Amino acid sequence: MTPHLSCKESASCPAGRCLFGILCVQSRVQLPQSPLASWHGAFGQAPRCHRPVLNCFSLIVAAISWLALSPATGQGADKEFKSLLAADTLDGWETIGSAKWTVAKGELVTGQDGDPKRSGILQTKQHYRDFELKLDFKIDEHGKYNSGVYLRRPTERGVGRPYQVNIGRGVAGEPVGLHLDDWLAKGDEHDKIRRALKWNSLSIRIVDSHIEVWLNGKQIVDFTHKNPKPYLLKPGPIALQTYGAEGHSGWVKFRNMQLRDLSK
Repeated sequence: MTPHLSCKESASCPAGRCLFGILCVQSRVQLPQSPLASWHGAFGQAPRCHRPVLNCFSLIVAAISWLALSPATGQGADKEFKSLLAADTLDGWETIGSAKWTVAKGELVTGQDGDPKRSGILQTKQHYRDFELKLDFKIDEHGKYNSGVYLRRPTERGVGRPYQVNIGRGVAGEPVGLHLDDWLAKGDEHDKIRRALKWNSLSIRIVDSHIEVWLNGKQIVDFTHKNPKPYLLKPGPIALQTYGAEGHSGWVKFRNMQLRDLSK
């Protein structure tokens, strides 16, 4: 094969036709209409040069190789979202603490009876680093009761807190926003986006130390953590929280939990 870096007609390639717009491929063989007929729309007229350099089989192999090198999602990453919650079981999840979690018809429910000791966590058994998470939530309007989603929750004791997308009431100082040891972004601080006692959509994307959050389709967090502690960048479980702040009772519900793993 003798490729030419110019697509202009020349003595060496009288037809002046190119493959992929950059390489002029020469062959005596006339390409069949099928299966390469679709090339007319994608790459123009099929190449028909006049020197015996490349046969049809080699041309097909070259095309497949070129397509294989086209930009795509990184290896190991999911192209589609996958359900994270079964319809009627908590398979793939584990509980921490005394809070009760129940799931029926794809709807997960937990709550607090006022005793602060009954707070708890439900976390995935699998660990994730970079991902997109989508879910719907509905939360009680009671005092400082709040919930949240932990990202890369550490399994080792004493290393530090995880990133948390808080779910609560802005009026009670617990808005939907991003928290660590303190607020990183207060997000919907004044409850202008969250709908009280109704289903709300939440989307979270975390890649390295860049975290983005959308509430009901509106972006409320776009935060990049500079120089995070090493444990914050390690894969960890995704966890849901119920927390009766200051002993307040309340409930929270989740549904339509879907995950796309972006880890490479």
